[in-house]
Amino acid sequence: MQLRVQSICSLLAVVLLLAISAPVHADSLTVKTSQGKVHGKTINDGKVRAFLGIPYAAPPVGDLRWKAPAPPVKWKGTRDATKYGSHCMQGDVFADMVFQDSGESENCLYLNVFTPADMTGQSKLPAMFWIHGGGYSAGSASEPRHNGDFLPLKGVVLVTINYRLDVFGFLATADLAKEAGGAAGNYGLMDMVAALEWVHANIAKFGGDPRKVTIFGESAGSSAVSTLMAVGSAQGLFQRAIGESGGALSLGAPDRPSLAAREQRQQDWVAALGVSTLAQLRALPAAAIADAARKRGAPAFSPVIDSKFLTEPVAETYASSHQAHVSLLAGWNRDERFGLAKGMTVAKWKDFAMQTFGEHAAEFLTLYPGDTDEQAERSAIDYDSDTFIAFSTWKWVDAQTKTGDAPVYRYHLELAAPPSKYHPGWFAFHSDDIEYVFGTLDTRPEAEWRPEDRKLSDQMMDYWTNFAKSGDPNGPELPVWPRFDKGGTILHLDSEITTGPDTTRPRYEFLLKWMPKPAARL
Repeated sequence: MQLRVQSICSLLAVVLLLAISAPVHADSLTVKTSQGKVHGKTINDGKVRAFLGIPYAAPPVGDLRWKAPAPPVKWKGTRDATKYGSHCMQGDVFADMVFQDSGESENCLYLNVFTPADMTGQSKLPAMFWIHGGGYSAGSASEPRHNGDFLPLKGVVLVTINYRLDVFGFLATADLAKEAGGAAGNYGLMDMVAALEWVHANIAKFGGDPRKVTIFGESAGSSAVSTLMAVGSAQGLFQRAIGESGGALSLGAPDRPSLAAREQRQQDWVAALGVSTLAQLRALPAAAIADAARKRGAPAFSPVIDSKFLTEPVAETYASSHQAHVSLLAGWNRDERFGLAKGMTVAKWKDFAMQTFGEHAAEFLTLYPGDTDEQAERSAIDYDSDTFIAFSTWKWVDAQTKTGDAPVYRYHLELAAPPSKYHPGWFAFHSDDIEYVFGTLDTRPEAEWRPEDRKLSDQMMDYWTNFAKSGDPNGPELPVWPRFDKGGTILHLDSEITTGPDTTRPRYEFLLKWMPKPAARL
């Protein structure tokens, strides 16, 4: 009798253990979130579970257009999570952006969760929260190059999000400011915070650890990461940060225009649409507003210092050490932009130096030399890349190194990618890093990938996911990546990974002093 009781107790213990661990096991494609149940699917030959098109906020339509994101609506039953939600309203800004969803819509605040299918014996996994690029005017989490087929196999839970773009994400008018108690704009950034809050509340149900969240992004997504580190309402929702080619600490000051500088210009633009109240503006079809925003002469729609969500220039927050003190991994690509180099010669380069920097031209030419046509072309690529996006990323890394009180790792991607449909070939150009980080090289049409590309992709995936796990990218069988904040050492990502000192700092210190400040576009 006693033996039978012991057997029953042992059986009950096993059942209880299975019940407790069920939410992180691979056999269930149904997960209960705070809003209701979702049912996903498997991808990559059953190796990854994908939960697509999960709303993290209420649809920002009607009266919710140009307001902070509202909580998502709860539902009954089980929601289908096997298809991407619509991408946010945008124009055909970048030819290489291809989407896998049903089309654009204002109702676009969705996220996607990817987990390893086999989580047997694994504890909660770190979560990686991806913010796509596109200049705050384009992009979507449904782009094939952001697919979650492979990164989760490195032992992480991946989350990718949509957020409001362009005029729908960043319109800042006097009327909107009055309605919201003095602040307007930055709705796209607020969406990111709302998505992070959703992750904090729900990611454990998918097997993720809400105490180990890494935000990462490329281009505007990277700039958003640097901004979220400076936003008070976002701090505490993530523990590490990765930036790929982009930072919000740009040339000139302030690095974001103030609301006062923008609101009248954008108020006048709204009046030109033939409306005089917010109610009338919100009643306009989304397509009509989007079309007007794409016309020549339309204002800039991007983050703004609104004194409430974003209270000051991002650079000032870092300077005062009030940003998130989290580990940072960041860098950029060798050939971010190369339009200036076309047809460059020694004579043209020297003339450019004189026209741009006047009395400082000689110093400029020591940093960006042009003694031969070939050297002038290389320097033109370097300068074009620096002023486009490398400088802002450097300024972010430098600021975090000085005041962030946390480890910093810096990289430089130098492996030139092969030609493909949207790629001229043999440059490490802007956005080249994405397919390497996600392991999605084969989503780039017509590229003839080489063994060194696939090797580097696997290494970068290891570095990125190791960093998400511990705040340190190093791991077995990887070249050692020294901390940048401890000695200024950079990791060079090429066919063979090497390390070396920072040799480009004099260029950025020169630009910091003498680069002409661009006129603000309001």
